[in-house]
Amino acid sequence: MVEKIYIARHGVRPSFINSTWKSVTGLERDPPLTAYGETQAEELAQYFLSLPEEERPTALFSSPYYRCLQTSKPVANALNIPIYVEHGVAEWYSPATPGTGLHPRPGSSASLKEYISEIDRSWETIWYPSRKGETVDEIHNRIDGFLELFVPTVEQKFHEKAARILIVSHAATTISLVMSLVGDRNLRFNVGCCSLSELKRRPGASNVVGGWEALKVADGTHLDAGSSRDWGFADIEVEEGKVVDDPGVPGTEDEVDHPVGPQIPLHMNSNL
Repeated sequence: MVEKIYIARHGVRPSFINSTWKSVTGLERDPPLTAYGETQAEELAQYFLSLPEEERPTALFSSPYYRCLQTSKPVANALNIPIYVEHGVAEWYSPATPGTGLHPRPGSSASLKEYISEIDRSWETIWYPSRKGETVDEIHNRIDGFLELFVPTVEQKFHEKAARILIVSHAATTISLVMSLVGDRNLRFNVGCCSLSELKRRPGASNVVGGWEALKVADGTHLDAGSSRDWGFADIEVEEGKVVDDPGVPGTEDEVDHPVGPQIPLHMNSNL
């Protein structure tokens, strides 16, 4: 049974500072970490090593974006666990401006293993965000649905190794994950780079959404310089729940937005 879920945002990326960075993977909008971001990732790994063994993550899931995989890499090596790539916790993009194309989508585990050898290709993504983007409500709906499938799937596949999960993701997705797990969409907080949230399953809770207690939320005390580059939904909402459109990637106007959504039927959740 999954008893605890840790959620970390990726480290600092160069696109916060300038536009001269180069994508390692060749994907649009897929910056690597800065040198400081790599240091933050190492600090995250050392924090987990400092915990008693019975508190350390036993399974590690990462967004497929390179900065998240880079952040995951030192943790995987420190704890001697593989990285499983899951698109369900990938970056959030607001709705694509009509006529501008689709948002980017990283490749498969097999293609990403070329860059990050710690990736284990045996995990199959169970949820794909739409490349057309999402409203704020839609990302929350995505994460609710994802978690309802993800937690029982992990428990079925990994058994005792599922006890403590670490998810490495992005600011918006991290916030949505915490909101969903505690069951409060009105929860408001900002999340900094490489900050850490820690959630413990409530005694006797059978539900995934709303079945967790937050022990830490976007905490940066494990980082030498503390939390940085804090972000929250309030930074981009023009009205409550509404955001401005975000241009897609030029040249993708005729691409098919597929696959999208759950890859396991939601009604099968109770049978996992």
